[in-house]
Amino acid sequence: MTVVLVLREELASATRDLLATAAALSDDDVAAPSRLPGWTRGHVLAHLARNADSLVNLLTWARTGVVTPQYATPAERDAGIEASAGRPAAEQLADLEAGAARLDAAAAALPAEAWSAQVGGLRPPTHPAWYVLVRRLREVGMHHVDLGAGYGPDRWPERFVRRELHDCLWTWPYEQSTVGGIRLTDGTVWKDLGAGPVVEGTPAGVLAWLTGRSAGEGIRVVPEGRVSAPGQEVPVPAAPPWLTKLSPADLPATPPEDYP
Repeated sequence: MTVVLVLREELASATRDLLATAAALSDDDVAAPSRLPGWTRGHVLAHLARNADSLVNLLTWARTGVVTPQYATPAERDAGIEASAGRPAAEQLADLEAGAARLDAAAAALPAEAWSAQVGGLRPPTHPAWYVLVRRLREVGMHHVDLGAGYGPDRWPERFVRRELHDCLWTWPYEQSTVGGIRLTDGTVWKDLGAGPVVEGTPAGVLAWLTGRSAGEGIRVVPEGRVSAPGQEVPVPAAPPWLTKLSPADLPATPPEDYP
């Protein structure tokens, strides 16, 4: 289970970075708006803390074989965030640290064979327990940006960006696609994605655009068959629906060694 160990190490690093950002926030900072509409930074921090506990539930399910829902209901999830969002910065930090520690302990206690157990979140499909680590890394990486506290997509680790782009393609919404292809500046090309133009950008810039963390800054439409005159560049289309907030279907029970 080498991939699991790598994911756990990556999660530990991402969590340290998140906690460092949270530790620098004042009470006024926590009460200020985040980059998510209608949410303060306190809402984002509360969500991250409660998300950690919800994923402990899934690892408990994997360890015991007893169905343990991530959240009892969507309403309970939302209520938990609202109840915790207004707390002062020190309480938010302590809760975030404690939730992360509980999740790490649950992962450390999981037997190797249990990482293959099927578990499920609020929405289908179910997935093997090892993907819980990927989901938590996604929550930490995306919502660290959403805090709007100095950590941007340019700070995402290369491995995180590569894996999230991999899973974006894995769950690509072909029928709702707004682009026909994507070219990354690292030489990667995605073809036949649907109707629309071909766009180009850095890996982190494309991921930020695909996941709603940018409006397309740094993304450009690639001219096909002609050269655009200055000032006549084709506008970047809206990003297609972001589907990696769901789990890919048909994940292997054991993470493949070439999984990003």
